[in-house]
Amino acid sequence: MIVNKRSIFLIRLLSDLLLLNVTFLIAAVLSQSWNTLIDRYYMFFLLVGLNILWILLSNTSGFYSDFHSRNFPFQFVNILKETAAQVITSILFIFLVKEDLFTRNFIILYTILLIFFISLRTIVFRKVLKSLRRKGKNIRNLLIIGTGEVAYNFKSMINSNPDFGYHFTGFVTETEINDSANDVVGKTDELEKLISELSVDEVVIAVKDKSDVFLDEIITICNRKAVRTHIIPDYFKFISNRFQVTMFGDFPIITVRKEPLEEVHWRFFKRMFDIIFSLLVIIFIFSWLYPIIFILTKIFSPGPVLFIQERVGIKNEKFNCYKFRTMKITDPKNSAEFQPVVENDPRVTKIGGILRKSNLDEFPQFINVLKGDMSVVGPRPHAVFYDERYGKIVDAIRIRHLVKPGITGWAQVRGLRGDVPDEEENIRRTKKRIEYDVWYIENWSLTLDIQIILITIWQMLKGKTKGV
Repeated sequence: MIVNKRSIFLIRLLSDLLLLNVTFLIAAVLSQSWNTLIDRYYMFFLLVGLNILWILLSNTSGFYSDFHSRNFPFQFVNILKETAAQVITSILFIFLVKEDLFTRNFIILYTILLIFFISLRTIVFRKVLKSLRRKGKNIRNLLIIGTGEVAYNFKSMINSNPDFGYHFTGFVTETEINDSANDVVGKTDELEKLISELSVDEVVIAVKDKSDVFLDEIITICNRKAVRTHIIPDYFKFISNRFQVTMFGDFPIITVRKEPLEEVHWRFFKRMFDIIFSLLVIIFIFSWLYPIIFILTKIFSPGPVLFIQERVGIKNEKFNCYKFRTMKITDPKNSAEFQPVVENDPRVTKIGGILRKSNLDEFPQFINVLKGDMSVVGPRPHAVFYDERYGKIVDAIRIRHLVKPGITGWAQVRGLRGDVPDEEENIRRTKKRIEYDVWYIENWSLTLDIQIILITIWQMLKGKTKGV
């Protein structure tokens, strides 16, 4: 439903193909010469094949989908995957034709330049598109019929993604309008007049339990005014964004959510990745980091270096979670009380403040990963007390226990780390955090894990993380 979605797709695809061809020629000329390239005419067959490969892979992998809702680190991983396919194909071609000139230098130059140019195009295109949308270029006015939770969530998505190219004009309701009604511009029996007055281009129907007659009336009015109409189905609240429609015999069945990690082979690959990644971190980072933090902790806050807390893991099983201690030692009787760590919290030690800000306090959890209690990426494990407390806020909390908890997760890289003192804000954040956790479970892939790790590292380098 993105404005000019097809046009944007074609512009991006054609731009990348142009850059691919320019990169190929530059790499070939720099590694040998233009005359040599002309003599080896069969290299142009490789260029044609690389263009076709880019088109096919970008479509099957969804390289150009979900562009507007993804951060650059996500896109960069996709660029690396597309480039890897290009490089492997080039190497195979050169080997098969027994090419002896366009070899190592050409491959290295082509790889580096392609990554650079496509990354630059991605960043520039995104910024230009955002700038044009904010200036009101090619913006469509959107009216939402309905004032329920789905309607407000849809409005929030539109407002938080200006790239989509929509301007929210208001809600339309069937009930009486009162002063407290937020963004309600009129009633459904005034729809035709509202479309004209607000210059509405598209209408989204987000109501439930309505008859076909009601929908027919709305659609008729929209057709009369040449307004595009979209309907969010009634059963939306019962399904996730990963719902599956299949046939079971003669009956259509809607599966509420699809979980990739239900499959044994994906659990195996994720576990292998966890083991290899954790071993590398422990050998090359944790091995020298632990002695340094041990000494600093003993100097600034005598006591145990590690903080061990019982947390809830997969299948609701309890395990001991390791962290570097960042707070002063307090009376154990107070440990079960809800006291979220806030900015400038007096309980945090000097070295603890640095560890929490940089997220280094979580490094001992790589031991938990090796033991099999945790994964590198997954929903953050809750302390037993907090899990029980959050369960009273969100019914779907136990869906998180279908997978192993992680050192970092989708909710954390989206800025939802820890609790806040304000109770209402904390409830809102808790609901959103668990919503992101469920999204991760439904959309898991090894690529997603790598993307989350890269974003986490980037946030750590920028100092935009907080301990959880």
